[in-house]
Parts: sequence; C-alpha cells; structure tokens
Amino acid sequence: MKIAMIGHKHLNPLEGGIEKVVYEQSIRMAARGHQVICYDRGSKGLYDADYEAKGLKEYKGVRIVTIPTVKGAAEVFLYSFLATVRAVLDGCDVLCFHASGSCNMIPIGKLFRRRCIGLIHGIDSRRDKWHGFAVKYLERGEKIAATKAHACLVLSEHDRQYFKEKYGVNTIRFANGVTKPKHEAPDLIKEQFGLTEGSYILALSRITPEKGLHYLIEAYRKVDSEKKLVIAGGMDSPEYEKQLRDLASGDSRLIFAGFVKGRQKAELYSNAYLYCMPSNLEGMANTLLEGMAYGNCCLLSDIDENKEPAGDHAVYFHKGDVEDLRSQLTDLLWHPETVEQYRKNAADYVCERYNWDLITDQMLDIMTGNRIADYMDYMPGNGNAI
Repeated sequence: MKIAMIGHKHLNPLEGGIEKVVYEQSIRMAARGHQVICYDRGSKGLYDADYEAKGLKEYKGVRIVTIPTVKGAAEVFLYSFLATVRAVLDGCDVLCFHASGSCNMIPIGKLFRRRCIGLIHGIDSRRDKWHGFAVKYLERGEKIAATKAHACLVLSEHDRQYFKEKYGVNTIRFANGVTKPKHEAPDLIKEQFGLTEGSYILALSRITPEKGLHYLIEAYRKVDSEKKLVIAGGMDSPEYEKQLRDLASGDSRLIFAGFVKGRQKAELYSNAYLYCMPSNLEGMANTLLEGMAYGNCCLLSDIDENKEPAGDHAVYFHKGDVEDLRSQLTDLLWHPETVEQYRKNAADYVCERYNWDLITDQMLDIMTGNRIADYMDYMPGNGNAI
C-alpha cells in the first residue's frame, strides 16, 4: 500500500504522543514493504534541534513531504487541507488522519475514493488550551471521523463510549506501544541535579494544564520528605510555566529539569523512587507506558485512560483531589515495601501487552479493511493478535 500520515507535526518521536505513534508505525510499515509518506508541517517544532529527520526527504524508508503552513488559528486547517490534497495527488491508497483537527479533511479524501482512517488520540475538544471556535472545529472533526471515515479508532474504552453515546457509532480501539528499555546508572543526573537512585519522585510529560502538574506541586509541598520532586518536559505554555514556578517558589526540593531525551531521560526513569502522572485528560500516555516499562511504581490520577493500560499495577488518586494525592504520596514514601511490590511486575506487564510490532500489524489490517468486524470488539493490551 501507499500510506499517507497526516496530522502530526514532524517525524520526530520526541515532540509528542501523536508524533511517537506516527514515527513508530511508519518506520515499521516501511520495513514491511509499504510506501509511507509523512506529511510534516513546515512550522518549527518545539524541539527542532532534536529533530533527526530535519531537512531529509527520506528517513528509515519513510518519505517526508513538508507542507507549508502558518502559525496561529489557521495552522491546522491550512496544513491538513494542503496535506490531504498533496496525498491525493501523490496517489496514496490510504490516508491516516491523526487527531480530530485533521479529520475535518476526511470528506476530501473520500471524494477521491481513498480509504480514510480517523485516529483520535484523545478528546481534543476538551483540552484546557482550546476555546471558542477551536472547540467547535475539533468537535466537527470528531463527528466526521465517527460518521465518515472508513474506520474510526480511539485509544480507550472511555473514548469508545463517548463516541457511542454522542455519535451513535462503534469505534475501534487501538493502542500505543513501548519497547523494553535498558536501565542506566544515575551519572548525568547526579552531575546535573544531584540526583541518586531512589532520591526523587519523577513527573515527565509535556508541561500543559491538562497534565495536572499544579495538583502534584501543591500536594508535594504538604509532604514531609527529603526526596526531591523532578518535573521534566518541554514547556510550551509560558503562562502555565509561570503558574508552576510560582507554586514551587521557595521549596528547594523541586527541580524543573526541562526537556529531556536520550541518556538523561533514561537515567531519570531508571532511578526514580516512583513515577507520578496527575493528568486530567489523556489518550494513552506514552510516558505512562515508558514509566512502567522501566519498572517504576506509578502513582496516577484515576481517569479511565490511565486505569485501562496500568490496571492493578499502579496506585491511583482521585483526579484533581490535592488532599488525596498528598495522602497517597505520603503512604508510598512511608512504605517502600509497597513501592517495591508494584515495581516487580510493572515492566513485564506493560511490555508484553503494548508491543509496537503487534500494533503495527493490526493497523495494517484496518487499513486494508481486513477483519474489521473482529476489531470492533477487540480490547488492545491482551498481548495476542486476533
């Protein structure tokens, strides 16, 4: 097949969850003999200096086409429109629209008799950063993905029920994946931040309001502990960054590590006492899968999108409840034997169930239209192909 990927920013797995999915699936599809074209945005990425494929027209067998666009409210519309037209002209058989904004272009693909797949990576219209017309545009994209795409995919049972109740359609659940990593000694992080094995709590994600890091800082400041709190990730909202730094002001135990990658990121995951993700909203967080893959005890908000992949192998607090988060943090800090118990099975549990090769094979089935009825009732994460 000739497959188009539309909706991501760049073929850069460091830039975000959607970009990670596009990257991991694209290179595997290309390795299986398919022609894959990623339609990157012309705008500068958050982590442009770390963009391996920058300036290349092909990377690991994947063709890269850069679509010109503009920054601002019109970016998603202009980019996805031009990318869809270009994919049709390039003769792509299957157009994969990632995220609800790009799904608004599905009717164009269908007009030219292309197979169109809508992949919803979370209910974007509910994200804190969107308001007014943007919310309406994202809701329209959801509806088009649900009612017009040849297949509409969502990341959780929660989102599947949302689409069933709101649009009256059955969607297909897909999953993100993870690769079992190598543990690293705390060399760089000791030099940079004074961190040693088990000396800190880690929160690693994009730094945006829906990630709930303000809850974590508020709760942590009420905890009597010498363990530090490390917040790692790229700051793409200056207002939210200021809010977090103001909350952390005066507490020397808090460390803002900034954007991390490579060995530094691996060391942070490898040596944390526990990993915390207090999100209000997720699709299926790659950072959660990575945290578990490193064998961390994970403390998570009790949203369905966290509970489905982690199951009984994590500790939960009530979403947005600072006092409950403080209580759970305190309990885990006082009971290292509980932390160790959760560590034992976390890595094997997540790595066996969320495998990129298996997920890619299933995505190719859906792209060709094979066994769609089987996938309608399939629950990802059981570790077995259908």
